[in-house]
Amino acid sequence: MSDAICIDRSPEPGTARNVPIPPRSSFPEGFVFGAATAAYQIEGHKFGGAGSSHWDSFAATPGNVVRREDGSLACDHYHRWESDLDLIRDGGFDAYRFSTSWARVMPDGRTVNPEGLDFYDRLVDGMIDRGLRPFLTLYHWDLPSALADHGGWMNRDTALRFADFAEVVMARIGDRIERTATINEPWCVSWLSHYLGEQAPGLRDIRAAARAMHHVQLAHGLGVERLRGLGHDNLGIVLNLADILPFREGEEKAVATADAINNGFFIESVAKGTYPQAALEGLEPHLPANWQDDMATISTPIDWLGVNYYSRGIVSAVPGAPWPATKGHEGPLPKTQMGWEIYPEGLSNLLTRMARDYVGDLPIYVTENGMAWADEVTDGAVTDAERTSYIAGHLEAARGAIKGGANVKGFFYWSLLDNYEWAWGYEKRFGLIHVDFETLERTPKSSYYALQAALSG
Repeated sequence: MSDAICIDRSPEPGTARNVPIPPRSSFPEGFVFGAATAAYQIEGHKFGGAGSSHWDSFAATPGNVVRREDGSLACDHYHRWESDLDLIRDGGFDAYRFSTSWARVMPDGRTVNPEGLDFYDRLVDGMIDRGLRPFLTLYHWDLPSALADHGGWMNRDTALRFADFAEVVMARIGDRIERTATINEPWCVSWLSHYLGEQAPGLRDIRAAARAMHHVQLAHGLGVERLRGLGHDNLGIVLNLADILPFREGEEKAVATADAINNGFFIESVAKGTYPQAALEGLEPHLPANWQDDMATISTPIDWLGVNYYSRGIVSAVPGAPWPATKGHEGPLPKTQMGWEIYPEGLSNLLTRMARDYVGDLPIYVTENGMAWADEVTDGAVTDAERTSYIAGHLEAARGAIKGGANVKGFFYWSLLDNYEWAWGYEKRFGLIHVDFETLERTPKSSYYALQAALSG
């Protein structure tokens, strides 16, 4: 049939139940295993002098978020961080990837809130005390409302303010941080949020999207430049990448356009100081004046790359439609609770590609990989064999990339806890730890124990 997906329809490794997780001993010596979270999703935003975030107002607007839920309480990690860190330690993990809330550290985007810095100071000390290596992400989506009021990421000034924020945070905790990422998932911060409108601020405007895309990359470059000048090292960025495949033969242009928007715009600007022509074809008329002058800053050398991976994209062209003139298609493979295909091969493909085409021997970390599932507590336990198999399949994919020459140095599961899953509220559960959002009780899932056993082997 002419509209068939021209890709292998057979299940990929890791999609079946009861697939064992490869043991620690099967990875190179020093390979880092960790769990990841984000500030707004777990901390509880109504504590400790945190200011309003654009996520608060986005969530308060009907139709944006399931049941208009927000992160005001979340998992109450702000008060429960010690026991949460105990869970990471007891799981046998080496590291914890966390983020700092800009709206907590600087409620108005500019003025320091001492309570916010004190919290992260305690948190990092708690990691060190438990033998956990701190991996910091400075910005994971919670823009202070005061900056959003002035255009947020559409405004160049936000990039300048980000460098100030980065300096303040690192002046307080940078002496204990193993690796620092500037921005988490700039595609989500810009395209998903300003063109597709699915995340805060919820715009659907190509000019807004183009400017946000450029300014978030500029923020990254300015942040690295500032921190490097202050003597900090081990600086990087975290990109969410998708393996883009054609729906049918002859879709090369659609694949090139989608890949340029999802992947190329962000990695090429960092690694090579250019934007891909397939992206500029539609975005250049909407980029800020003299944007080329910023490319040297955006491509300030990094020390490592973080890759977040969840699924692949399947695309085709839409003849006669305005740029980007592509549409996505649902694939045939098993899916997570999010409706995302389980496709571990895509992770191996992307890690290999990043090393081959962009970063060479630079260390690469899988900074997020995980699946949502409709987990329930039954007789005090949560059985999630599907998640265990998912983890196994993607760890095998990471091993495959290492064998293929990619310098992959670590793997962080997303997420430690069931949490506030942005526009999906509290419905989608990614955690190794089940959270009862009424009582906030934590229950480790069977996948947590499976990983714990694998990490001891």
